[in-house]
Amino acid sequence: MTYHFSPAVASSVADSLSKLDAFVARRVFDRPTLVVDLDRVATQYNALKAGLGRADIHYAVKANPAREVIARLVDLGSHFDAASKAEIKLCLDEGATPDQVSFGNTIKRASDIAWAYDEGIRLFAADADEELEKLAAHAPGASVYVRLIVETSEADWPLSRKFGCDRDTALRLLDYAVALGLNPVGFSFHVGSQTRKAEMWAPSLDAMAAIWHAARAAGHDLTLLNIGGGFPAFYGEAIEAPTSYASRVMAQVTDRFGEVAKIMAEPGRGMVAEAGVIVAEVMLVSRKSERDMHRWVYLDIGRFSGLAETEGEAIRYQFETARDDDPMGPCILAGPSCDSADVLYEKRPMQMPMTLKSGDRVLIRNTGAYTSTYSSVCFNGFPPLDVVVI
Repeated sequence: MTYHFSPAVASSVADSLSKLDAFVARRVFDRPTLVVDLDRVATQYNALKAGLGRADIHYAVKANPAREVIARLVDLGSHFDAASKAEIKLCLDEGATPDQVSFGNTIKRASDIAWAYDEGIRLFAADADEELEKLAAHAPGASVYVRLIVETSEADWPLSRKFGCDRDTALRLLDYAVALGLNPVGFSFHVGSQTRKAEMWAPSLDAMAAIWHAARAAGHDLTLLNIGGGFPAFYGEAIEAPTSYASRVMAQVTDRFGEVAKIMAEPGRGMVAEAGVIVAEVMLVSRKSERDMHRWVYLDIGRFSGLAETEGEAIRYQFETARDDDPMGPCILAGPSCDSADVLYEKRPMQMPMTLKSGDRVLIRNTGAYTSTYSSVCFNGFPPLDVVVI
């Protein structure tokens, strides 16, 4: 790792790596398998919580919805950001109370809104007139926060214009929510996943704060600010330790928004990515011709079986093999499926051992987030990513 923790946290991180490596070394896996260390999840939660201070952590369930992960986070006192009926039910089944769960998707089925309301959920997201109308009809009197669109992002995985609305729409939606009998409590936004440096939040926070203050000037007594996710994991480029990173983000929030009654943060990747390792296998090493500059290395896991975030080669996973002391050379990494889009890294080839061959085990580090949930059910007959929690 290229960042620094306090001695106690550093020891916990080292223990987590040893625990994962020892578990993996003792076992044979007949399919790609994600192994997740719950103790490392707890370490990350505590480190982020220490930096976020009074902000409530609403873990983004979509990052890794393993029941064991949710149960441990419930025990730690986490709240949850759920995007669907199934995610809400999972959290409630594992012991979360309705007041600890927000329905954070701005695109919701009316019947799911009604179900969530019946289950006691009272905090919902929206970014459009029709969504507010559905909430008024099926969750009368509920609290709602309006999601703002982030136009500029320095994140490695920027979010698209799919979610959020602009300033004028947001201010109008607050008024409309009041007219519909809802309780508009504030705003949410997301700076983009894998925002590697705390200072990268500044442009987004400037824009969001301007809208916040405009809403208050218009007479809205806003009490909730949801700063979303963006908390990074280590993928080869240096990042700041989680407590320091979160603390510096919160300092920027306070500078721009002043005292806010309730602040929410929705870490997902930053909570679970570094708690997981995928055990994979080399299926084939080849060259397309004698003139081919790079080898092709095909793994038994690809974009359709858990590594969807290699799209655009934005997320650069870390690969380890038993041959890493041998001479290294560039290669194109690809998955096993019969789909030409199933290529992981080609524009920026990966350095892998020149002696690598079919049957070799490959460990893919820091893959606890957005792998099991992106894995297809059974594309091409390849099994979905298995998950083992220790």
